[in-house]
Amino acid sequence: MSTGDELLARARELLDADPVVDGHNDLPWRLREQVRYDLDLRDIAADQSAHLHTDLPRLRAGRVGAQFWSVYVRSGLAGGDAVAAVLEQIDCVRRLIGRHPGDLRAAFTADDMESARAEGRIASLMGAEGGHSIANSLGVLRTLYALGVRYMTLTHNDTIDWADSATDAPRHGGLTPFGEEVVREMNRLGMLVDLSHVSPDTMRAALRVSRAPVLFSHSSARAVCDHVRNVPDDVLERLPDNGGVAMATFVPQFVLPAAAEWIVGANAEMTAHGLHPLDQTPQALAVQRAYEDANPRPVATIGTVADHLDHMREAAGVDHIGLGGDYDGVSYLPEGLGDVSGYPRLFAELLRRGWSREDLAKLAWRNAVRVLRDAESVAADLRDERPSNASIEELDASAAPGRE
Repeated sequence: MSTGDELLARARELLDADPVVDGHNDLPWRLREQVRYDLDLRDIAADQSAHLHTDLPRLRAGRVGAQFWSVYVRSGLAGGDAVAAVLEQIDCVRRLIGRHPGDLRAAFTADDMESARAEGRIASLMGAEGGHSIANSLGVLRTLYALGVRYMTLTHNDTIDWADSATDAPRHGGLTPFGEEVVREMNRLGMLVDLSHVSPDTMRAALRVSRAPVLFSHSSARAVCDHVRNVPDDVLERLPDNGGVAMATFVPQFVLPAAAEWIVGANAEMTAHGLHPLDQTPQALAVQRAYEDANPRPVATIGTVADHLDHMREAAGVDHIGLGGDYDGVSYLPEGLGDVSGYPRLFAELLRRGWSREDLAKLAWRNAVRVLRDAESVAADLRDERPSNASIEELDASAAPGRE
């Protein structure tokens, strides 16, 4: 039997050949919150472990070969404010790439991802988290694609005018007619439809409408941890027919049932102090620490995440799974996966469980590259279709003016 050190060496060696594509990293929003995008104050070429989960040395140590940077917009922002914020997020990613050309390369296609790997650079793609960031405008959607955004998560934590969120009261039974048109326009563009954060009915509606493979950029298995942010088995089982990929996340409350129960109390404590549960301000962190001192936090482990991957491989098939850590989007992470350098430890655990080298190459790199390439192929087939001029007022008779 291989020792832990031997398994870790094998994991690093296989990831040198097929590095990790991470589906979701919130570094741009964290830079916004901490230093208002002053990249001199958080130079990711240096060790930023005191402030961030992510920097270039640790991305290299983690064998990350491609990163979807989340250009996230908090769902409390709406209309023009949301559009301005997503443009600022895109600007942050572009500045990061321009600042570190030896390590990062802008990537817009699957071929770009492969070229970056061949050059020894980290392919840098963007995913917009939350359909509210297009302000109900297909023209804004197309503009985000033109600026390099290659997936859009249909909702964040709140139900929006045209799609139901997993973590809010449903209003639409999934997607409205305009929501379906958004999916079709994303297919036409070659933008991946990301179904993390959406309700199960929205997942099923998008799978029904989409002609291209879908993505779950950071969601785990609901059968293993019954959290609304995770993917039900009936949806996982539909991915082979669709061609999509579900990327397991590391967020403790999404992967460990005891942590899911704990976070309900922690969020209630934040709300009682007039704070948003996602706040990372010093005041918010102090409230979190005080709550944790009184109520010790359940600890997820590498094995907890591996349990989800075992189940997702069984339910969806090894060709339809990936990884989306959600680094810099959460305060706490599983033991052993506390920052972006931890991926080889996860792969060592999967080797210990008997995963083959071929299966691990698919999990790390090949599935994510393939799903983008397949979306590009669908877009090529649709290139003669005209851009949609539909509006939410035309398609959704029940849409109320000014509704968020």
